[in-house]
Amino acid sequence: MVDVAIIGHGVVGSGVAEIILNHKDLLTEKAKNEINLKYILDIRDFENVPYADKFTKDFNDILNDDDVRVVIETAGGATFAYDYVKACLLKGKSVVTSNKELVAAKGAELLKIAMDNNINFLFEASVGGGIPVLRPIAQCLAANDLTEITGILNGTTNFILTKMIKDNMQFSDALSMAQRLGYAERDPSADIDGHDAARKICILASLAFGKHVYPDQIKTDGIRGMLLSDIALNSNMGYVTKLVGNAKVLGNGKITAAVSPAVIKKSDIISSTEDVFNIIKVRGDAIGDVAFYGRGAGKLPTASAVVADVLDCIKHLHARKYLFWDEGDKDYVVNPDTVAFSYLVITDAKNSDAVKSEFAVSDVCEENGNVAFTLKKTAKCDLKAKMEKLGINDYRIFRVID
Repeated sequence: MVDVAIIGHGVVGSGVAEIILNHKDLLTEKAKNEINLKYILDIRDFENVPYADKFTKDFNDILNDDDVRVVIETAGGATFAYDYVKACLLKGKSVVTSNKELVAAKGAELLKIAMDNNINFLFEASVGGGIPVLRPIAQCLAANDLTEITGILNGTTNFILTKMIKDNMQFSDALSMAQRLGYAERDPSADIDGHDAARKICILASLAFGKHVYPDQIKTDGIRGMLLSDIALNSNMGYVTKLVGNAKVLGNGKITAAVSPAVIKKSDIISSTEDVFNIIKVRGDAIGDVAFYGRGAGKLPTASAVVADVLDCIKHLHARKYLFWDEGDKDYVVNPDTVAFSYLVITDAKNSDAVKSEFAVSDVCEENGNVAFTLKKTAKCDLKAKMEKLGINDYRIFRVID
């Protein structure tokens, strides 16, 4: 029998508890060992749940109990969670977490501690909820030289954009609907300003390319205030508008990474991903493109990924599961604005002739006083400099994902 503990009895933590307790026989069969949920740490009282006797408010009950071999962190945040996780790893306990903020900020450090103590630090649920993606990158695609990751990594923004595209809703109305349905928080900043997706692309890039990428290295732009007219114009140009996370190897030992509104050809599999669904496309030199699709959040989908990691920890109690990346450095991630990409630019139609004279444009579309152009590969900083030279201040830029 292996004793486990949960830190945080919120949405995901309660889902983990339910799966462990309700699927006891199935999990025992899969792990070849009985899993005993011994503690749940939370400062709140949960007297009406059937496992109320398992709650504690003292972290030391978990830390100092040598029978607890695996700790599950679902409290969230990167302050108390970091202290708890680090203490457990140093104590020789394997840790499983769904906490993307923690992994994006402290992943390299915590992986090193786990390696030094011959234990596991696993976090499949930190990216894509219940979508299996980190394990396939680390194991199934291990024979590939991975060169690029592109994805829709935030279900809230994808829901909002889907409503704008499909139902012709204004951004504010689509956001309000997402909040009513529970897809968006009262303060939606982490989602609509791109920070949630940035943390996830940090984790994906760190794992795929082997060096830690920190959130402050990610150029991040969200969809706050997205214009319905721009989405319609992009569609008339043959594109679907999405909030996309992308990380790409540049070939000089460095990478570039960003989260930004982007346009994708309607024929691309990413463009057909709608509502709260996520998709992550990984490019390798041997396999080509591989896509992972599903619900990126939710109580039980996320909890199922957490419990799968718990099973892995139990199976590897005496042999560490290899999952690791090195520390990064401040020069490792190149500002994407200095790298040449294709862009779609929308501006006032009165600027059409001036833009055509300055840029090599194609696929021009004019509608309702606006004009859209696609530009051959150029650096965004050069694009902006030329627009400034032309005296054009009112324009929107969308990266073309290919």
